[in-house]
Amino acid sequence: MIRITNLKLNLDAAVDYSSELSNLRKLVISKYQINPNNLLLLKLFKKAIDARRKNDIHFVYSVDIELSDESVFLKGDHKNVSIAADLSYKNCEQGDIDIYNPPVIVGFGPSGIFSALLLSRRGYNPIVLERGLDVSKRTKEWNDFLNNREFTEHSSILFGEGGAGTFSDGKLTTLINDVRCRFILEELVKAGAHPEIMHVNKPHIGTDELKKIIKKIREEIIRNGGIVRFNSKVTDLIIEDNKLIGLIVNDSERIPTEICLLGIGHSARDTFKKLVEKNVSIIAKAFSIGVRIEHLQENINKAQYGEFYKHPALGPADYKLSYHSKNGRSAYTFCMCPGGYVVNASSEDGQVCTNGMSFSKRDGVNANSAILVNVGPEDFGSTDPLAGVEFQRKIERLAYQLAGENYNLPAQLLGDFLSNAPSKKVTQVIPTIKPGYAFVEMKKYLPKYVTETLKEAIFYFERKIKGFASPDALITGPETRSSSPIRILRNEFHESNILGLYPMGEGAGYAGGIMSSAVDGMKTAEMIIKKYIF
Repeated sequence: MIRITNLKLNLDAAVDYSSELSNLRKLVISKYQINPNNLLLLKLFKKAIDARRKNDIHFVYSVDIELSDESVFLKGDHKNVSIAADLSYKNCEQGDIDIYNPPVIVGFGPSGIFSALLLSRRGYNPIVLERGLDVSKRTKEWNDFLNNREFTEHSSILFGEGGAGTFSDGKLTTLINDVRCRFILEELVKAGAHPEIMHVNKPHIGTDELKKIIKKIREEIIRNGGIVRFNSKVTDLIIEDNKLIGLIVNDSERIPTEICLLGIGHSARDTFKKLVEKNVSIIAKAFSIGVRIEHLQENINKAQYGEFYKHPALGPADYKLSYHSKNGRSAYTFCMCPGGYVVNASSEDGQVCTNGMSFSKRDGVNANSAILVNVGPEDFGSTDPLAGVEFQRKIERLAYQLAGENYNLPAQLLGDFLSNAPSKKVTQVIPTIKPGYAFVEMKKYLPKYVTETLKEAIFYFERKIKGFASPDALITGPETRSSSPIRILRNEFHESNILGLYPMGEGAGYAGGIMSSAVDGMKTAEMIIKKYIF
C-alpha cells in the first residue's frame, strides 16, 4: 500500500463517511494526476480535526491507496507519499521451559484481557481471577448503589470485568507508539466497536458499547481454552524460596501456579497491602489529584469551533490543556468527557472520589474533565510504600464527611472557588452527579498547594478556551485516582523480585489508560510465551 499524508477536506466535504471517501478519492486523483482506473482501493488511515483557525476548520487525513500500476506513480517526486509500513502484529517465538500449571492472570481490566487473549490463542489455557463481577452484574450493583446509597465492594465502578475503564469513556488515545496499539484496535472492532476507531485521531467507544465488546472478547478467551472467574479475589500468595507456587482465592481456595500475571487495578489497596506483607518490592510513586469540572457542552463547542459549532460534520468538541506554575507544580486536564457525566467512583466504605464517563453518542448536555495537580512521595508525609494510598484515603474520607456522609460528592461553583466563597445554588450548569452532591468548599479537603495551582491553571486555561473560567461552571471532587499510587518493581522481563510474579498494567504502575495498559499486558504475556511452554 502507498500512504499519502496531509490531505485536507473542508467540513462540507466530510459530512458522512461515504461523501468523505468519495471526495478523498477525487482529491487524490486530481492532486497526483492518477488515472481513475489505476486507483483500485483507497482507505482511511488517520483523520484529525484542525481547528486552530476558527475561520478555516477542516479535516486532515492520511490515506492508503492501492494502484494497479505503482511504478509510474512512485517515480514521481511526490510530497507526503511513502510506502505504508507493515503494522500487523507478529506472534513471538515460543520458549522451551515446561510449566505444569496454567498461568494465572489476576484482574480482568485491559492488561488482563489482552494478556489472556494472547495466552489463550497460543494454547496456555490461562486462568483469569477477577475480584469483581461480570459486566452485567456489576452494572446492576452500581445502579443499586446510586439508588439506595448502600455501598458494597461490588458497588464500585473500579472493580469488575473490563476494569475501571468500562465505566468511563472507553478512551483509546495514547502517547505511546507501538504496533500493538493497532492490534488492540483491530480486536475491539472484531468484537463490535465502530470501525472509525481505526483512523480517528482521538478514538473512543463509550461506556454503553464497551460493555458489549468486553463480553465478546471474554467469550473468545473461553473458546480458546481460557477460564474467566468472577467474584474471585486473590487474598494471599504462596511463596517458597522466593518463588511463587500458588495463590489463595477468597481466603480458602488454593490454586497452584508457577506463573502469575498481576494485572490489578490502581485501587486494589488491600492487594497492595498483602504484597508488601509478602515482601514484594514496591515503591510509592507520583500521581495527580484535583477536581472534575463541568461546562455546558454547547459552550465548549462554540469556544472550539466558532461559527461552525453546529456543523453536522463535527461532533462534540473536546480539549486538552496543561499549565506549569512558578511554584514548581503542573496542572492539566485529564479524561475529558464530551457530552458526559460525573460519577461516584468510591471503592471503600466511608470515602468518595469522582470520575467521568460518557456514552458512545456523547450527547449529554454537559462536558466534563478532570483538572489535576501532580503530587509525589515528598507530599505523602511518610516513606512507607503505601503512603500514597493513605494520602488518597485521607482526602476521600474528609470529602465524604464534609458532604454529608451519604455518598454525596462535594461540589462548588467555579466562581465561588476562585473567589474563596461558599456556594448556595447552581446556576447555568446543572450537575450530572449521581447519587447526588452537596456544596462544600474545595479548600476544606484539598491541600492548599493543589487549590492554589488549580486557580492559576484555570485562569490560564481561560486564555486558551474562552469561557473556561466561567463562574457558572461547576467543580466536583475529589479526583484522586488518576493513576496508581504505587509501582511494583520488575526487571526487563517484567518479573518482580518474587520469581514467577509478573506485575503489569495500570495498578502495577506501568500504564496510564486503556491502551497503554492493554499494551503492557500484551508485552507481559509475550515474556511468558518467549520463556515457557505449556
